[in-house]
Amino acid sequence: MDISFLLNGENVTLRGVSATRTTLDWLREERGLTGTKEGCNEGDCGACTVMVSDEDGTRAVNACILFLPQLHGKALRTVEGIAAPDGTLHPVQRAMIDHHGSQCGFCTPGFVVSMAAAHLNGDRNHDDALAGNLCRCTGYAPIVRAAEAAAGEPVPDWLRDIAPDTATPSPAQDGPAPLFHAPETADDLAEIAARHPEAVMIAGATDVGLWVTKQLRDLPEVIFLNRCRDLREIVQDDATVRIGAGVTMDRVLRLMRDLHPSYAEMLRRYGSGQVRAAATIGGNVANGSPIGDNPPALIALGATLHLRYRDTRREMPVESFYLDYGKQDRHPGEFVEAISIPRQADRLRVYKLSKRFDQDISAVCGAFSIRVSDGKVDSARIAFGGMAGIPKRAAAVEAKLVGKPWGDEAVVAAWDAWETDFAPMSDMRASADYRLGAARNMLTRYLLEDLGAATNVREVRP
Repeated sequence: MDISFLLNGENVTLRGVSATRTTLDWLREERGLTGTKEGCNEGDCGACTVMVSDEDGTRAVNACILFLPQLHGKALRTVEGIAAPDGTLHPVQRAMIDHHGSQCGFCTPGFVVSMAAAHLNGDRNHDDALAGNLCRCTGYAPIVRAAEAAAGEPVPDWLRDIAPDTATPSPAQDGPAPLFHAPETADDLAEIAARHPEAVMIAGATDVGLWVTKQLRDLPEVIFLNRCRDLREIVQDDATVRIGAGVTMDRVLRLMRDLHPSYAEMLRRYGSGQVRAAATIGGNVANGSPIGDNPPALIALGATLHLRYRDTRREMPVESFYLDYGKQDRHPGEFVEAISIPRQADRLRVYKLSKRFDQDISAVCGAFSIRVSDGKVDSARIAFGGMAGIPKRAAAVEAKLVGKPWGDEAVVAAWDAWETDFAPMSDMRASADYRLGAARNMLTRYLLEDLGAATNVREVRP
């Protein structure tokens, strides 16, 4: 396929590119830009972090799971392009030197790119911005001090390029397999998906990328969704918030900060900044993972899933989409178009339990929305990931809560119902008993928080 983009400020046109060639491999093998490192090759360590800019802004992403066609019409900067063309260092590079932020140096290029992207965007929450970059030598204190020292410096002009100088029509098919499609609209996507129902749909590639880099799978035919701007729209009215399937998780996080802050706080721990900048809400829902963190929150909010096949649209509650492990109610050629959430008073709490606080897979993720009227439970929506082969609603627990006085009595009444709803498995993340105990404790935590008790799980008391 033929694509065009900016690389460190220079126009690049590539012909005959394989649709699933990763940006990391191309940079190192074809361009000799070896500052971008290969660490985990699955989007966890941040050693391969690069900066991507377009009309929507600038973000740090993982080059190891970024396919080259996703760069079409954008601007890419590697660590080699963070300094000025004359060699003048970027403020974050100078600060890393001054504050001794590097030891072995392997992770340093990724840190520098993440810091430069945050610096450009005015993001001074350095702990969050650097959560996706792992260092095993220096420790984070001098790196964070470097980020703080550079924060007040102006953004260099040479980092403000966003797209190639030439027009950027859709990428052209011309080269080796896999066969690819790059629709511009949801209408185009609907027709292509119907004619090619076996093609793999790729939005952010934070999941599919690992099929290629870790499972070494060949994908004979793919459909890139990232050029469908109408799938990236958020539409709000007095009754509903409709989120297009192509909306990235960093945008969902910003949206939820005002609507449902507990959901936003969970998303802050969801992957890393690099992953959230690429992953989409539609992709997370559609892949059907039993440990995905979005579905429990969406189920607790009573969200509706919108599916499309050609001009035929259907909708269903999010919980109805999941039929069994690895099986969803989606027909060949059908795709997720949007998720809509009814506007409501915020009663949602989302609790993510994982071995590592940041960017780790949940052992248990519970979402609770319990409404109380005149001191009694009026309604309850409770859903979990990590407790079954699918994201699952706790119907028996909900039934035990409704009508009970809101307090310890309600929690006790629901005690045995947990085992009616869930028979979790034991694995490397948690035992079945631990998962059930954690789920029960999350309901207690919800009650205590609702009654005004402090329940900060990161606070250590003597």
